[in-house]
Amino acid sequence: MDNRGLVNPANFISNLKYDLPAGLVVFLVALPLCLGISLASGAPFSSGLIAGVIGGLLIPHISKAQLSVSGPAAGLTTIVLLGVETLGTFEALLVAIFLSGFVQIALGLVKAGYIAYFFPSSVIKGMLAAIGSILIMKQLPYAIGYHTELAAGNSSNPFSRIFESIEWGAFIIGFISLGIFILWKKTKLSGISWLPAALIVTVLSILINQGFWLWLPELALSSEFLVNIPKATELISTLKGPDWSTFGNRDVYAIALTIGIIASVETLLTIEAVDKLDPYKRKTPLNRELIAQGFGNCIAGLIGGLPITSVIVRSSTAISSGGRTKMIALFHGILLFFAVMFLPGILSKIPLAALAAILLTVGFKLADPRIVKSIYKEGSDQWIPMAVTTIAILLSDLLVGIGIGIVVGLFFVLRANFHSPFTVIRKDKDTLIIFNRDVSFLNKAALSNILEGLEKWSTVEINGKRARFIDHDIGELLREFETEAKIKNITVKFTDIESDEFSQKPIEYFS
Repeated sequence: MDNRGLVNPANFISNLKYDLPAGLVVFLVALPLCLGISLASGAPFSSGLIAGVIGGLLIPHISKAQLSVSGPAAGLTTIVLLGVETLGTFEALLVAIFLSGFVQIALGLVKAGYIAYFFPSSVIKGMLAAIGSILIMKQLPYAIGYHTELAAGNSSNPFSRIFESIEWGAFIIGFISLGIFILWKKTKLSGISWLPAALIVTVLSILINQGFWLWLPELALSSEFLVNIPKATELISTLKGPDWSTFGNRDVYAIALTIGIIASVETLLTIEAVDKLDPYKRKTPLNRELIAQGFGNCIAGLIGGLPITSVIVRSSTAISSGGRTKMIALFHGILLFFAVMFLPGILSKIPLAALAAILLTVGFKLADPRIVKSIYKEGSDQWIPMAVTTIAILLSDLLVGIGIGIVVGLFFVLRANFHSPFTVIRKDKDTLIIFNRDVSFLNKAALSNILEGLEKWSTVEINGKRARFIDHDIGELLREFETEAKIKNITVKFTDIESDEFSQKPIEYFS
């Protein structure tokens, strides 16, 4: 099929047979993740569902991405948690989410979609590993039904206190849920292998807990260990709105900027990955995507939703399910809206331990030891920035950690540039310095060290034929060296470099 035909409205019906099933599968993946990310963010469960609905029903109408699916993202859970702690209430955080949308719209309008290319991949991988680690640490207590109030009891034996604080029904459900995730990919069951493991875990956990109530009531989970979704009428009447009294709080603007930047970076990286996975190799306008995500976050902040990004889990599911157009995202949004409006009773029976198991697998994928091992093999210029970023995020927060990681990554970039542009050939007292490519001020220190190391009464030839651009700072260094060389009785020869132009302008040579 012609690639252009896939986005032609006239082919809507022909694509429907692919997009509708794919939208259903994405919905089945997104539903438990919306709830799980709400849990990980310390936010109301309705906030994750609202974000999922906005990502499905609003963003596709503005975005030109064909296979990207948006919703609440695991990468922002840490920011949401810290935001609520800093501002005091979720309603105050909604003001920051609302303002973050304007940050993204502004980035799109000034055509800043290229900013993703300035983040070293090692830093991004370090950020993902840190987020995965935080998810694992935060969700493990839910997966085993750890009851913090009981843990603070009067038992003198700490191990006994931990043992007594575990809700064993939740522990069993969490253990079974993790087992399903581990075995699902290794077991090919004909007829149902297309079903996402997250859906199987969710449904089975409900059935197990209902079975506990019938046959083992001592293991049955009470409401505090279950998802709590209000009925549709209650949900509408209790929707949380932004607390505009915090509008003058400086922390609100700092968090808004953080959410806007991190959400934009995560979206741009996801879009880049999705475009590579797209079998029809369509390219998404990045600046338009930032504007679409910005509008989505403005609406999310107004009606009580979590911050939204383009999400790689949903998007890759859409592709692997055979979807072709943005109708996948729209269908998944419609199904999420239907579930929120008409199935809150069923959703409220989902054990938190099952959602925690889902998030533990997400966290493990982000912090997969195999990824760490592969990056370690790539060399210190890759694994050191990643490790520093991960540790810095764990010890501080996301924005500070990424900033530290970028500084460390930049150090390795500068170090590489100090040496790579030159080839130095020595024979007795004759030295040949060849500029292999563009030479900028970043290479000034390395070149200066080479020139200062030349012996008296020696000869040096500096060849600039391969360099298309020589920075003014480099030219100035060579002019100064030419003067110093006469004092040291060093014979200097410039090839394809005019020394009398050094002090006038940057020198450009085109071979």
